[in-house]
Amino acid sequence: MLIQKLTKKFGRVTAVDEVDLNTTTPQMIGIIGPSGAGKSTFLRMINRLTPATSGKILVDDRDILKLEGAEKRAWQRDCAMIFQQFNLVPRLDVITNVMLGRLNRHSNLKSIFSIFSKKEINQAFNALSRLGIAEQALKRADNLSGGQQQRVAIARALTQEPKMILADEPIASLDPMSAQVVMQALREINERDGLPVICNLHTLDTARSYCDRVVGMRQGKVVFDGPPTELSRDVVRDIYGAEQEIDESMTSTSLESASMHHSTSYQNHGFATA
Repeated sequence: MLIQKLTKKFGRVTAVDEVDLNTTTPQMIGIIGPSGAGKSTFLRMINRLTPATSGKILVDDRDILKLEGAEKRAWQRDCAMIFQQFNLVPRLDVITNVMLGRLNRHSNLKSIFSIFSKKEINQAFNALSRLGIAEQALKRADNLSGGQQQRVAIARALTQEPKMILADEPIASLDPMSAQVVMQALREINERDGLPVICNLHTLDTARSYCDRVVGMRQGKVVFDGPPTELSRDVVRDIYGAEQEIDESMTSTSLESASMHHSTSYQNHGFATA
């Protein structure tokens, strides 16, 4: 994916300012920056949930900003989105919520009646099993913890059979243990499936622990793009605009996890309920 001068203006306010980003390998990319830096707007433009003011997003020689109708919906299927607030249907059971990820592969008639094949039901159960929550399949979504609900949302994204996953602050509302489980799940998908994962994060330690590459945004612009090992205190101050020494505990979830860079040790283990 090649992003060129991607810009979004809301009236006189420039939320995203001529951002360039090039991804040639299926990296796990963390986007960090202060509130209002344009991180969420940036992801929503990639997924076509928010229209861009200008710029290009080139994927397989197509500018996805120009896609309409069925082609746009196909892109949104290929570019699965995970949200901070899960976006589940609370009254539906978990397995049905997961299978909703298949709706954009059905005809309108089948979508209306939510008709799923046995293969799709098995696919949904497999996704839940992979995320360590298959035993929750028949429970209502609103009876699950926040961490469990976010894993249901990830399972739903997997059933879309995407080519890329975007995650907008996926751990912002979770406790540290649940956050760790969710980030491990996203990293496992990146490594096992070879899918690019672009994840907005509000914590420096999470970006350092799980991401191959970190993009720092400030006032709509990219001010840093590199490996997490280059996130020095001076760089962090530049990203967050602090005029004084940064106390990283202010942006920490206190995740006590070792670095997940290129680690596949958890691929053969289920994730603990959190």
